[in-house]
Amino acid sequence: MKRLDGWVTAPLGFIAAGVKAGIKISGSYDVAVIYSTVPASCGAVFTQNKICAAPVLVSRKVNQNGHARAIVVNSGCANACTGEQGLLDAESMQRHVAELLTIDSDEVFVCSTGVIGQFLPMGKLLEGINAAVEALDDNGGETCAMAIQTTDTFIKHGVYEGEIGGRTVKIAGIAKGAGMIHPNMATMLTFITTDALVAPGVLQQAVKEAADKSFNMVVIDGDTSTNDSMIVLANGLAENACITSETHPDYVAFLELLTACAMDLAKMIARDGEGATKFLEVNVTGAASAADAKTAAMAIAKSPLVKTAFFGEDPNWGRILCAAGYSGAEMDADKAALSIGGVMLVENGLNCNVPRSELKWIMAEHDISMSVDLGVGSEKATVWTCDFSYEYVKINGEYRT
Repeated sequence: MKRLDGWVTAPLGFIAAGVKAGIKISGSYDVAVIYSTVPASCGAVFTQNKICAAPVLVSRKVNQNGHARAIVVNSGCANACTGEQGLLDAESMQRHVAELLTIDSDEVFVCSTGVIGQFLPMGKLLEGINAAVEALDDNGGETCAMAIQTTDTFIKHGVYEGEIGGRTVKIAGIAKGAGMIHPNMATMLTFITTDALVAPGVLQQAVKEAADKSFNMVVIDGDTSTNDSMIVLANGLAENACITSETHPDYVAFLELLTACAMDLAKMIARDGEGATKFLEVNVTGAASAADAKTAAMAIAKSPLVKTAFFGEDPNWGRILCAAGYSGAEMDADKAALSIGGVMLVENGLNCNVPRSELKWIMAEHDISMSVDLGVGSEKATVWTCDFSYEYVKINGEYRT
């Protein structure tokens, strides 16, 4: 397996485009289309928020079919909390793309992101879809990735290549997300293409497994969005033997490729947390169960006190152990251990009395790893997050103004 530079058009048979339709006040790219030139299997996971956006309702139905050809996305308006009109607008987006590409409506996923509670400007949006479909080609991956962004400060994309069944297979993805990030399922938008040949039901299982190991291990602020969607299209042009079950000899190799791409994108989201100045990796070991390990890691990663301490470069490690302790995970306080940047600060529940001056250089780094041992078992988990800065409050306090 190797990582390449590229876009969602890197796998065979995929074209894409992003355009400026005037939906965003900034005038930036805001409508995108991704298209497989041949039929493709699909797999997807969506937000579990009970207040879910109209496009999520439409896309869930598409995913039930197991096959799809296109994804249409707009940024600048979430089309959430918009009632029946919102649903009609999402279906109109779907039909319009289908007509332009001469495919069935139920082969088109629909996604939106932006401010909640506003209706889509359908005139601008439909004109934007016209322009995006007209611009579709294998060089449109970058503008496509730009068009799905909201408060992101950089484009999130990646391509992985590996051998499956003696054939070269590529998996490529783009994602958006910087705030309102909390697992349940992926808490952002991500679109992944691959030329691997995978049966629909098997692809769905692989997508869920990959999401659990990547996007479900990222937290920025503890808020789960209304529009979260992770969609994967697999068109089979790599001509590998079809992966027909989880016991197929090539399933593990495919899952590893998919997970690598998803994990890469997930870490980019954590690095780009709104106002972030630090990328934080939280490792929990010694847990009684995998669920407990994740629970403790998430509690640490979500803690405003932990996150602000790292922003202030203050090695206030008591906040980290405190979060693990209240998380609900089983823990033996007399066996607990904690290290930051490889420096042991707590062992067997006791302060190692490391001088603060010795941690100054670690806390000044951009990428910081911490490890907590719960002292009760052998399970572990890793969660990625970022710090909380003054800028986070500014961005979200002024999001609509």
